[in-house]
Amino acid sequence: MRNWWLSRQRRRGARSADDGCLKRYLDTPLPEPNARAIDSDFLCVDLETNGLDPTTASLLSVGSVAIERGRVVLASATHRIVRANADVGISATVHGLTDTVCAAGESLDDVLGDLLAQLEHRVLVVHYAGLDVALLDRLCRARFGAALNAPVVDTLELGRRALAGRQAGRGELRLGAMRERYGLPAYRQHNSLTDALATAELLLAIIAHRDSALRTRLSELLC
Repeated sequence: MRNWWLSRQRRRGARSADDGCLKRYLDTPLPEPNARAIDSDFLCVDLETNGLDPTTASLLSVGSVAIERGRVVLASATHRIVRANADVGISATVHGLTDTVCAAGESLDDVLGDLLAQLEHRVLVVHYAGLDVALLDRLCRARFGAALNAPVVDTLELGRRALAGRQAGRGELRLGAMRERYGLPAYRQHNSLTDALATAELLLAIIAHRDSALRTRLSELLC
């Protein structure tokens, strides 16, 4: 039912979207939800912004890396800085993205366009869809005339499901804490490419630790 609804939303979005990158993406067939997760293709994405409210935050950088047939494809990794038209705020100290760095970045349309091309035939993976996907939806509506409407795997949500109804402890679902629980090494956080790679490794660890790892279907992971 979820796949049917998303396909319907994508068809409607493609009709209203401007000609270009988003329309091409929305016209791309969705990945098969009944395929084995280990055989599916993903694009792990992390965004750095100047705020935590997706309705007002500006996008400052995008990191991405693909997973193909259960392997992280390092050659696919990208790190893009967006030319900001707003003050970077605390990002100068948290992410190292100063006004000077962002002033020399690329246009938002170019960065979004390339991200949409990377997403074709892949499932979007993020850690906390409430910020990243909401922001991408808003930007796609504003720049290209329709919402993103991507199939999404949220590793934070997968961590919440694994608690089996137990309330998460403080910080328990953060990216670093979840990686530690699965025996993954600690990475320095707050760089979008490093966090995208960290999310990719976490997703593969989550799949591998499932009792039916080789039989896990993509549909079992989707939001």
